[in-house]
Amino acid sequence: MTDTAEANVRLGDPLNRIDAQAKVTGAARYGSDPDIARPVFAFLAVSSIARGHITRIDDRQARAVSGVLDILTHENMAAAIRPVKFISEGGYMGSSIMPLSSPRVFHAGQIVAVVLADSFEAAREGAHRLAISYADETPSAGFDSEGVEVVPGADASKEHQDPKIGDAEAAFAAAPVKVDAQYSTPTQHHNPLELFTTTCAWEADKLTLWESSQNVHAFKNGLAQQLGINPENVRVISPYIGGAFGSRGSLTQRTALIAVAAKRLGRPVKLVASRDQGFTIASYRAETRHHIRLGADKDGKLQSLTHEAFEVTSRPDPYMVSGTDASTRLYACPNVSSKVSIVHADRSTPGFMRAPPEVPYLFPLESAMDELAAALQMDPVELRRVNDTKTEPIKGLPYTSRSLMQCFDKGTKAFDWQRRDPRPGSMRDGDWLVGLGCASTMYPTQMGAATARVSLTLSGTAKVQTAAHDIGTGAYTVIAMTAAERLGLPIQKVTVELGDTELPPAPGAGGSNTTASVCNVVAKACEEIRAKVANAASSAEDSKLKGQDQKALRFSAGRLVGPDGAGEELETAMRRVTNGAIEIYAENTPHGVKPDAIEKLYQGAQTLAGGAKLQDRIQFAFGAEFVELRVHRITREIRCPRVLGVFAAGRIMNMKTATSQLMGGLIWGVSSALHEGTEMDRRYGRFYNTDLAEYLIPVNADIPAAEVILLPEEDHEINELGIKGIGELGNVGTNAAVANAVFHATGVRIRNLPIRLEQLLGTASI
Repeated sequence: MTDTAEANVRLGDPLNRIDAQAKVTGAARYGSDPDIARPVFAFLAVSSIARGHITRIDDRQARAVSGVLDILTHENMAAAIRPVKFISEGGYMGSSIMPLSSPRVFHAGQIVAVVLADSFEAAREGAHRLAISYADETPSAGFDSEGVEVVPGADASKEHQDPKIGDAEAAFAAAPVKVDAQYSTPTQHHNPLELFTTTCAWEADKLTLWESSQNVHAFKNGLAQQLGINPENVRVISPYIGGAFGSRGSLTQRTALIAVAAKRLGRPVKLVASRDQGFTIASYRAETRHHIRLGADKDGKLQSLTHEAFEVTSRPDPYMVSGTDASTRLYACPNVSSKVSIVHADRSTPGFMRAPPEVPYLFPLESAMDELAAALQMDPVELRRVNDTKTEPIKGLPYTSRSLMQCFDKGTKAFDWQRRDPRPGSMRDGDWLVGLGCASTMYPTQMGAATARVSLTLSGTAKVQTAAHDIGTGAYTVIAMTAAERLGLPIQKVTVELGDTELPPAPGAGGSNTTASVCNVVAKACEEIRAKVANAASSAEDSKLKGQDQKALRFSAGRLVGPDGAGEELETAMRRVTNGAIEIYAENTPHGVKPDAIEKLYQGAQTLAGGAKLQDRIQFAFGAEFVELRVHRITREIRCPRVLGVFAAGRIMNMKTATSQLMGGLIWGVSSALHEGTEMDRRYGRFYNTDLAEYLIPVNADIPAAEVILLPEEDHEINELGIKGIGELGNVGTNAAVANAVFHATGVRIRNLPIRLEQLLGTASI
């Protein structure tokens, strides 16, 4: 372990997580862990049909189970919870489908009852004994189903834009080299280690909610609206999160049900939903289809790019991710056209899942670029070099920084790309066909308005308080490192408190914004503390630093020092300002964020700006990913022995946790190509691999070597600390690199994920 007991902390050091011990010893408390007296246990009953309505609920046998206290259904809950707007319409809800508000069923797995009992076992038994009768209708399961409604994105949302410039149709017709192909990505589910849990307790008119959340202030305000109470009477506590990936980014309908149950019974209520219920009571990655057309000249220079996409959503909600913001801006092209449409089907509402737009939308683009390289007989890396740009093509805006080709140059050497024989099927190792594939990755650099409170005591201890979240990314550690560096303290002297609505608000943990948003506001608070102490020291008659420029004075190793190294002890310097502690509350409103962002933040509203949304510049992080695959020439078994990612993502705050994040992203990217897919019985509109036995995810043996290289990059235009964000960069484009490697190994182009060996069976052996 890195020894920082006496040393100054420097941003970028490879430090272990400061919360690691709490997590591995069980001291960290999650949504179902609070110690509460006389808890009631809840168990959900969910719909077995995908469309129709409930005709009868017979709960006599359920109520006869010893220990059952109450059963919530639409018959006794219809008006108990108020409707709140869907998140993309300015509200807080991940779905507008309100279970128990009526007998109507919108999707399979919809909550139709909540059984409450003195024990978990009694609640579960009671739920299983409920007899529910339905009038079912034939569901429209998704793409190609009769009865779905296709709506252009521009009609579904006033905020939606389809990037476009020039005449892509005419340019495509005139281009000497063309790619015209269809691609698809499947439904996928998060499956975080921590199940979806909720614990609610009332004390008079005040409600406390323990629930793993990526945005506690949004949960607070949304839940208050649902219950018709003052938000000040709601406290949400979520200090630790057992995985999220977007699934805990918006309020689900289950939370209010448990809050009402606790009120009705006058006792705290705990819900721990089952693994299979998590597939339909929370969000997931929507199924998508894409039509890509690329036209290029004989040198590979893009002349035309068209990207048309379709996304499946629920019957009532206009959810879409619209990833053409990224796919139309990755390469230079004078003629671009795009269109996104949503397909309303009888599904639960999808939602955020790590890199929500970019993972499904860069798969077709980066696959098509590989197809174009093959048509041109050009190296795929060189094709990307030919189309590299420092100015995005739609608005003509400059990138604040763009190190894409530097990443490819570093990666080709580290991966030994030069050994790649470009002929498909030409590389072999015994009975194994060897394929090498590559792809670009990009993710928008975003920041939100943020607040924090930092206190520094005479004894040299500091506390940072902000209602940000650590969803497993190491936020506790990088926030502590920021304060430790700015205050000149060992990291052990810094305490960080997160995930509680009693703390100053911060943006929700999504869009890879947390490190940039929170560390910058924490640094700002620390600078205000330094300024107070330095100003007093430079003015005091008894100070060794009298007359020195206070802006040049810095904290270092528990002292206030000048540029020449002379200084005085921290306690001595601080006593000129306080006899106890200096506490600073700071706010930061980054470039591009509206002036009322802090006010909105206290209301739980997301305030992110950046990426392609700014009016004067464009902000993205970039990288290059390389995959080696082996396909057995007879059985078509697919193995992935190696994956490499090279990333340029601004200032790296902690080399160890950053590498871990990006490595996990690469593994997930391979998983999204070869393993993950939620299967549906389209006759009944029901998912059927709703467990970790049949929902496939990789284990260590599936990817023996995953390597991450971080390319140094300075970009202080984006924010003072130069942070870009990395959480979602690592798993973008990897699925395309895998598909491209499959083609290189076999000569078979697979455009529909996930890639399974049956798609290769029956194809000609090379």
